[in-house]
Amino acid sequence: MRSTSPRPVFLTRGLAVTAALALAALTACGGSTSGSGGSGGGGTAAAPGQGGFNPPAIEALKSLGAGEGQVNLIAWAGYAEDGSNDPKVDWVHPFEQSTGCKVNTKVAGTSDEMVNLMKTGEYDAVSASGDASLRLIASGTAAPVNTDLIPNYADVFDGLKLKPWNSVKGVAYGVPHGRGANLLMWRTDAVSPAPDSWGVVFDPASPHKGKVTAYDSPIYIADAAVYLMSAKPELGIKNPYALDDKQFQAAVDLLKQQRQIIGEYWSDYTKEIQAFKGGDTVVGTTWQVIANLAKAEKAPVEVTLPKEGATGWSDTWMVAAKAKNPNCAYKWLDWIISPTANAQVAEWFGEAPANAKACAKTSDASFCDTFHATDEEYFSKVRFWTTPIAQCLDGRTDVTCKDYSEWTRAWTEIKG
Repeated sequence: MRSTSPRPVFLTRGLAVTAALALAALTACGGSTSGSGGSGGGGTAAAPGQGGFNPPAIEALKSLGAGEGQVNLIAWAGYAEDGSNDPKVDWVHPFEQSTGCKVNTKVAGTSDEMVNLMKTGEYDAVSASGDASLRLIASGTAAPVNTDLIPNYADVFDGLKLKPWNSVKGVAYGVPHGRGANLLMWRTDAVSPAPDSWGVVFDPASPHKGKVTAYDSPIYIADAAVYLMSAKPELGIKNPYALDDKQFQAAVDLLKQQRQIIGEYWSDYTKEIQAFKGGDTVVGTTWQVIANLAKAEKAPVEVTLPKEGATGWSDTWMVAAKAKNPNCAYKWLDWIISPTANAQVAEWFGEAPANAKACAKTSDASFCDTFHATDEEYFSKVRFWTTPIAQCLDGRTDVTCKDYSEWTRAWTEIKG
């Protein structure tokens, strides 16, 4: 595939994380996070549901010094390209030449792998997804970041700053890398009228039984919760990642019902494209980049962000609390969200860039329009992946929410 085409390397990460979330750390961590290093635009308000969440007291870097000569990264495939996959796709070597920091990258396949690697103390920074970031913060593995030392942070979309998955109580724990939504895709010759609701994939009487697809991961339980927020408002779901016993059971029951009409769960983007192209699948969840590739292969498909909203992802570059090369790590964080580098990685990876100025740097002039990069109203309808924890993320303190270990067990039961 040409480097000018969006490349869905995101799908290689296999986001089905395991049950071990180090929840003891989430409830046992004492102290308070020091904001003495500055939060670069952060306020003092806690993120929703974080009132009782006090990570270990770790100070952010107070000043930037000379680079140490190298930086050790853990990254998703496609986030630190050095030209080895495609000579035209390289933002690592320009960084090395500009800063004198040699980049050593370990590509990880899952969030669990990232967390475990970071805990070894051998890495300086990581591109953590929302299902890993809180674990890294709670365990004291990741440090707050002083965004005053990251000049390009000023141009990051406000819709990505100081969110529950990348901050605690107004203190940033990293810089946003990019974002994307989980969309509804259908074959236009098989599904009519054009759907505008997730109801089309949950209808037990669906005329498309056996040709419905869904994302194969426990985090997909949140997709059911998003639908139930509108379909059954009496459940009182405010946050699809904060589900009490009754709410969680409703989502699980809906997914067990859906299981009867599912033809195949997908995690491999090539298989989903072929299933839609061949007609074995006619409707289900997808990503914008997959839809683009399916259309390029002449599949008659369209996508939409349903009226109920959707789930999505936003990755965060985080710095290790015990980074051996913190100055080079900070230089990398600033580089990867600089307009040119952020535009390059967004196009190669297939997601909306984090830096507003990146849109002027993409090789495809319509790229940011296609991925809704500047459309905050669009992304206001997206509930980004966040680690479900026992402390309800919607702010409730009178109930306990289901943590991700329980999501994982339920997903195994749902699939049978």
